[in-house]
Amino acid sequence: MAAGRPWVRRLRTVPTHLLLFTLVTVLAPGWLLVGGIIDLVRVITGRRHAIAVRLFVFGWWYLLIGVLGLAALAGHWLAAGFGRNHEEMREGSYRLQLWWAKQLFGAVVRICRLTVTVEGLDQVAPGPVIVMMRHASLIDTLLPNVFVTGRAGIRLRYVLKKELLADPLLDIAGNRLINHFVDRNGDSVAEVKAVAALAEGLGAGEGVLIYPEGTRFTAARRDRVIAGLGERDTGLAERARRLRRVLPPRPGGSAGLLEFGHDVVIAAHTGLEPLATIPDAWSGRIVGSQLRIRFQRFDGKAIPQTRRGRVDWLFDRWDEVDDWLVGT
Repeated sequence: MAAGRPWVRRLRTVPTHLLLFTLVTVLAPGWLLVGGIIDLVRVITGRRHAIAVRLFVFGWWYLLIGVLGLAALAGHWLAAGFGRNHEEMREGSYRLQLWWAKQLFGAVVRICRLTVTVEGLDQVAPGPVIVMMRHASLIDTLLPNVFVTGRAGIRLRYVLKKELLADPLLDIAGNRLINHFVDRNGDSVAEVKAVAALAEGLGAGEGVLIYPEGTRFTAARRDRVIAGLGERDTGLAERARRLRRVLPPRPGGSAGLLEFGHDVVIAAHTGLEPLATIPDAWSGRIVGSQLRIRFQRFDGKAIPQTRRGRVDWLFDRWDEVDDWLVGT
């Protein structure tokens, strides 16, 4: 759960979202005209994919889904006796979360003409399970809901960065569910404990989702992480230097989750790298791409019992993800 005074934050973020949606909708004809001209110039002069209109359409759709989601959350609150029935609100938030992810992911697939292939989805269930996913783009945060929850039937507790609270839908729904929004500038010991606590009491249809890298991959970030590791652990720094397409996993929260002995699913994917940043998206390279997702399950009983052993095990898995990415 997020600390602080959420109602103060939401007094700012909810009206901002509604205002943005209104402005974008009212100005849509002008934006589409300008975007169409930009795309025409891109195609004629640079032989690049048209992307301006695509980005505008997705941005408008994202805002619309947010508005509809906020209305649904208000309805849940009313139906739950003005928020008194927390279990009913949580159940509504689970359904809304899945709908939200499907709507946005489906839009990306259609707008960008993606081809999606998935392997190992049959290995995800049953729970309890810890899902560790590669983080490479602005969009891969949708994949766990679409595939792990929507198709494999595992309800997830999420480890999310605190900055995502700027999205009012993620803020309100996310805090009605069992998640933790990590404050990367906070007390690291307390944050690790809060992340590990998510693995307590998991049932057969439940899991925890974490991105062990902590942020999206870039070469510059990789160099910074390696430099930091070199100051604390030269052995891990040396291992990290061998990674080519992924960031070294951050041991803290991930290693804490491994203490519970639950099976682990490693989720690797490639194809969304052209959406890593806004400039990457503007390149248009995402259009017509192939998204490949691979799930692999590992027996929790085979994970080492010592903390150092768990960290080494995690680095072994990330070596394998890196090799798979290089080979695709």
